[in-house]
Parts: sequence; C-alpha cells; structure tokens
Amino acid sequence: MPEDRLQYLGTRIHDARKACDLTQQELADETGVSIKMIQCIENASVNPSYEILFPIVNRLGLTTSDLFNVEPDQQEEEINRFLGKFRVCSRSNQLLLLETLDFLAEKLLARQNKEEDRME
Repeated sequence: MPEDRLQYLGTRIHDARKACDLTQQELADETGVSIKMIQCIENASVNPSYEILFPIVNRLGLTTSDLFNVEPDQQEEEINRFLGKFRVCSRSNQLLLLETLDFLAEKLLARQNKEEDRME
C-alpha cells in the first residue's frame, strides 16, 4: 500500500480514537491489539492485516467510507462513534441502551408530531 494511503489510514484511526476519547493503551486493551501495533498503524509504519484492523475499526465505529476516503456526513460519523461505544458494552448494557434509546426516540417523535400539528 502506498505511503499516502497508510498515512490516511493512520490519521483516520488516530482521529476516531481521539473522538472516542480513548488513549492508545485503552484502545489496545479493548481490542486485544498490542499498543505497539496501534502506534505503528497511527504512524503509518505498518500495513495492518484484516485480523488486526477489524477489532480496531469495529471498536471505533469506522465504516468503509471512513477507510476508503469517501466523505461520510456528520450524522453518519456521530452514529458510528456511538456504535463503537455500544459494541464494547456487555450484552445486558447493550439491551439497556437500546431500550433507553427506543423510549427516548418515541418521546421525541411524539413531541415532534405535536409541534408539527400545531404548525398546520
């Protein structure tokens, strides 16, 4: 892989890690990838294998558009950042998050519909 692509990958991993408010050590601990490998990826000094990249990308909530230089919109980035956090929660906490989000979404939609009805 050409240097500029490795640099792009490293920058995307670094930026996503920072957006998730993780240190390199925390990312390494949560993904089972060594901190040395995380550092090498972020410094563009290694072309990581799929097996190395998958848990990192999964934890950070990155998409193929993030990795292949397709500009996602801000809403997609925000959702992916949340998904990265969601994925490292225990299953019981994931279910709690889903129930909470579902409840909140229902309340917000009901409020939105009332506001739209008043405007008509």
